[in-house]
Amino acid sequence: MLEALRAEVYEANLELVRRGLVLYTFGNASGLSRNDGLVAIKPSGVPYEKMTPADMVIVDLDGRVVEGSLRPSSDLPTHLALYRAFPSIGGVVHTHSRHATAWAQAGREIPCFGTTHADYFHGPVPVTAPLTPAEIESEYEANTGVAIVRLMADRDPLGCPAALVAGHGPFTWGESAGAAAYMAAILEELAAMALQTLAINPAAAPISAPLRDKHYFRKHGSEAYYGQK
Repeated sequence: MLEALRAEVYEANLELVRRGLVLYTFGNASGLSRNDGLVAIKPSGVPYEKMTPADMVIVDLDGRVVEGSLRPSSDLPTHLALYRAFPSIGGVVHTHSRHATAWAQAGREIPCFGTTHADYFHGPVPVTAPLTPAEIESEYEANTGVAIVRLMADRDPLGCPAALVAGHGPFTWGESAGAAAYMAAILEELAAMALQTLAINPAAAPISAPLRDKHYFRKHGSEAYYGQK
């Protein structure tokens, strides 16, 4: 089981490289086996081209290393906060992808300007409030997770599978590590589209609620009809 989890998380990390979402050692992906209560995550600061599945670090939901000789990603406490708060997810990804990070640095949510966005998010991609000096100085990474969880309090995490951390960058999640990596690529494309939309028309407004709902619910939920059964 742990070999399969390691392999899945390793592949999710490599997908971030393939999609141009990370440079050097930026970013990380993790996956959770809820049956075992164990998380596999990228080791801290290890170049992607030198990693192997065996390098993925196995920790419990309290962050204790169970297997592995390398230190886990420094963002581990953020991942763990999301796993504890969102029972429906099994994978988390963090990147510093260019366009999504630009929105995070601007402290602005990404509006739902079109149907491409609505196919994946039932509304805007939200942005957290800035962390306070006390939150930064004490358990910074854990408090980053707290900020995301607070932001998502009234949202379905699978209906809004990403958040922008103000001044920092995007986190995405899904039912698996692979799904979270997929969503990181989608988010980056949506962020680029939104930026270009505003460049063409600074007064652009989000699409109507009926059009947003039509596109979201034709792909998600009990009435979905997009794709094959």
